Amino acid sequence: MLRRVRQSLRQVLLLMARRPDLLCGAIVLSALLILAVKFTCSRAKDVVAAARPPVRFFSAEAPVVDLYLGQLDQVERLRSMAEVSLIFFYAPWCAHSMAARQEVQQVAKKLAKQVQFVAVNCWWSQGRCRRQNRFYHYPIIHLFYRRFGPIEYRGPFVAPYIESFTLRVITPLTYLPTRAHLEDFLSYHEPGVVGFFQFNSSPQPPGYITYLSSALQALRRDFHGIVRFGVVTSKNVAETISVGEDETVYLHRKFNSSLTFPRNKRNFTSDAICSWVFEHYQTALRWLHPPGTKSRMLEEELMKGPALLLFMPHNPLQSEPSAVLQQFADIAVRYHSCDRSSSDDHFPSLTSLCCQSVLLPESRTNICEVCLRLSGPSLPNLSTLCSFPSVSQGNTYGNHIRHCCLHQLPSPISIKTSEGCSYFVNSYSPFTQFSACCKTVEPQLNESKAKEELTSPPAPSIAPSLAPQLEDDGITGLQCRTNRTLRFYVLDVGLSWPLAARLGASSYSNSSQHKEASTEGGRNCDGSFVAIVNLKDEVHYVLQRSPAATLTESLEAFIRNFSSPHSHLQRYLVGDVDRKKGGDHAGHLEKEKKSKNLLITELTTSSFMSSVMDQEKDVLLFYYTQWCGFCSVLNHVLIQLARLLQGNGTVTVARVNVARNDLPWEFMVDHVPSILLFPKYRKHLSVKYPEDLPITLPNLLRFILQHSDSLHHPNRSSSGTQGSRPGSILQSEFLALQREVQALHHARKRLSQQLAELWRKNRQLKFDMRSVEQNLEKEMQEKSRQLAEAHRRLQELADTSETLLNENVLLKVLLRALKDRTEPRGEAEAEKEETVQEKKQVS
Repeated sequence: MLRRVRQSLRQVLLLMARRPDLLCGAIVLSALLILAVKFTCSRAKDVVAAARPPVRFFSAEAPVVDLYLGQLDQVERLRSMAEVSLIFFYAPWCAHSMAARQEVQQVAKKLAKQVQFVAVNCWWSQGRCRRQNRFYHYPIIHLFYRRFGPIEYRGPFVAPYIESFTLRVITPLTYLPTRAHLEDFLSYHEPGVVGFFQFNSSPQPPGYITYLSSALQALRRDFHGIVRFGVVTSKNVAETISVGEDETVYLHRKFNSSLTFPRNKRNFTSDAICSWVFEHYQTALRWLHPPGTKSRMLEEELMKGPALLLFMPHNPLQSEPSAVLQQFADIAVRYHSCDRSSSDDHFPSLTSLCCQSVLLPESRTNICEVCLRLSGPSLPNLSTLCSFPSVSQGNTYGNHIRHCCLHQLPSPISIKTSEGCSYFVNSYSPFTQFSACCKTVEPQLNESKAKEELTSPPAPSIAPSLAPQLEDDGITGLQCRTNRTLRFYVLDVGLSWPLAARLGASSYSNSSQHKEASTEGGRNCDGSFVAIVNLKDEVHYVLQRSPAATLTESLEAFIRNFSSPHSHLQRYLVGDVDRKKGGDHAGHLEKEKKSKNLLITELTTSSFMSSVMDQEKDVLLFYYTQWCGFCSVLNHVLIQLARLLQGNGTVTVARVNVARNDLPWEFMVDHVPSILLFPKYRKHLSVKYPEDLPITLPNLLRFILQHSDSLHHPNRSSSGTQGSRPGSILQSEFLALQREVQALHHARKRLSQQLAELWRKNRQLKFDMRSVEQNLEKEMQEKSRQLAEAHRRLQELADTSETLLNENVLLKVLLRALKDRTEPRGEAEAEKEETVQEKKQVS
C-alpha cells in the first residue's frame, strides 16, 4: 500500500513538473476563493437594512390608546383600570387591519365612556407583544369583562356587529323585573336561559357570579349570541315559569319540555352551566356569517341537508327583530313543532279559547269563526279575554279576518264543517294567538233570522270543541311528515351579497314581478331574498313572490311544494345576464340585436333554449369556460368555421360559457371543451363531436356535413323555397358545394392514408438507425475497454521493467565493489605463493 502511495505522489509531481501552468492556475483559483469568502463575510452586516420605527396607527382624535411599540405590559395596567376593555391587535401593513381601523374608531366614539379601547402593534419585532404572542392572522379583537377574558370576537369587522358584541359583553344578563318582560324575553326565536337569584340576604348571592360567568363563557363559545341569558330577582315573576327555588337556572325550549339545571348531578360552575345549555338548547333558526375568505363553514352547513336561506337587511343594533324575521321565525317554529303538547307543560290548565262568529262584510252567507287563544300564568276576566276589536277598524285583527276568511266558497249548500282554517300568531308571541275558520250559513235558515243570530252580541264562552286544528295549515310539524327536511338559515344580505347574487338575487330584485309586489297595495320592498339550496342534488330554488300574496303565504307554499313527493318547483338557472347588477334591460335587448350580426352567437341561460331548439337551423354549440386554456386555443378554429359558413342561413355557430350560465341537466357536458351539433327537424338526436378526433377546420366541416339534416331531408329544406327561383338556385349550389367538399374530403382521406404509410416507414427506418447506432456504440465501448485494459497492462510492464533496470544497476554496482575488493586479495595470495615456491627452490 505504501508503495502505491509513493508511486501516485511521484506521478503527481511528475505531472506538475511537466505542466507548471496547471499548478499556477490552482494556486490563483484558491487565492480568489479565499478573497471572495472574506469579502462576503465582511459585507454581511450591510445587506439587511434596519427597519423603520413604527408610528401611530390610529389618529390622535380617536378615543383609542395606540400602543404602536407593542407595549404589552401597558395593556395589563389599562385593563385593570376599566370594567370592560377591548384590545385590538393589528399589523400596520395588513389591509384587513386598515379596513377594520375605521370600524373600531366608529365604535370607540360611541362607547368610549363604557369601554377602554386599546390598540397594540403586534408586528414590531422589538415589541413585547411580538415576542410573547404568535398570531397567524390580523386583526384580532379580545374583550375583557373585569378579570374575565379574553373573549375573542370572530364576527365580521363591521361597526354595528362589533358594537353589538361589545354591548353583549357589557350587559351579558338581561334584567327581567316583571312578568311582561319575562314573557317578551321568552317570545323571541332565540333560546332563552333564565336565572332566579334573590338579592335579600346579601348584596350578591353566591351563585350569581357563577351564572354571570356562564353567560360570558357562552359569548366566548359563540359570538352570534344564539343563547340569551336573563336574570329574575322576584319570586312572583319566577313563578311564571314554575321556578320557586333560589339559585335556579331555567332553559326555555319551544319544541320539548323546558329544563332546569340539575345541581344534584352537576357541579354549579360556569363551565358546567354553559356546557349544559349548549347540549340541550333548541333553535329553529341559525345565523350564518361567512367570513368571505377560504372557509368551509358554509359547506359544512349545506352538507347537512337542504337549507332554506333568507337573505335580509340586518341591523344588529336593532332592539326589536324586523317583521320579515318575525314571520320567518314563526314559520320555522311551526315547521319544527312536531309535538305541540309539550309546549304548554308549564301551563297545563292555563290555556283558554273563546270564539266569535263574524259575518263577512262582502258576503251574506259566509261567516268566520274567530278564536282567541291566550296562554299565560293567569287568566284575566272573560269580558277582557273575549273582547274582540271591531272588524271595521284598520288593525291587525281586522286585516287578518279580511285576508284569511275571504274565500270563494262553493254554492251555498248545507255545510257545517270548516271550509278553510288559518293559523295566525300576533307579533310572534306564544302568549297571544288568533285563529280563524270560514264556513257558510245553512240555506234553510231565514235570511232575517240568520242576520239576527249573527248580529246579536256574542256570549263569551270557553269552547275547546270549536278550536281549529292548527296542524291543518300544512306547515306545523311538517318536519316530521316529510323526508326532505329543511334547515332554516338567516344571512345578512349586506355581508353575503356575492352568495345571494350567485343564487340569482340580482335578477330577483330587479324583476318586474318583484317591483309590482313591492308597490302594489302600499307595501314597501323588504329587500329580502329566499332560496332553497340542495347541495346533494346540486340544485337550488328561488322564491318567486306573487304580488297578491304576503311573505308568510309565499314561504308556506314554497316549503310545501319543496316537501311534496311530486314537487312543482323548477330548478333555478343562473345566467350571465342575471349577474349584472342594475343593468338596463333595454340596453341588453339592444346588445342581443347587435349580436345577431356577429360570426359566433354567444348564448346565455335565457337565450339558450330558443336558439338551440330552432327547428329551421343546424346549431353547432361550443362549450367553454374562461379558465380553460384549451378553449382559448380553439377560438381561431371556430372563427374560421364561422367565416366559411357566414351567409348560410341553415347552420349557426354558437358558444356558451358553462361557468357563468347554468343549463338544464340534459344539455350539460362532463368536460370542456366540448362540441355538440343539434340538427334541424330532429333536435332530440343531437350528436357529440368525437373526443379522439382533433378539433380542426376540415374535421369540423366533415362533422357538420355528415350529420347535417339538410343532406338527409333535402325535400324539407326546399319545400319552403318553392316558387322562389333564386332560393332554389342557391340551394342547388350549396348542395353541389357540399358534394365537392365531400370529394375533397375523400381525396384528403386517401392522401392521409399514404402519408400515414410513409410516416410508418420513416419511423421504422428511424428505429433501425437507432438500433445500428446502439450496436456501434456498444462495440466502441468494448474496444475502448480493451484498449484501456491493454494500456493498463503496458503501464504495469513499463513499471516492472523500470524496476528491473534499477535493480540491474544496483547489481552492477555491487559486482564492481566485490570485484574491487577481491582483486587486491588475489594479488597478495599470488605473491605469497611465489615466495613459498622460491623458498622451496632455495632449500
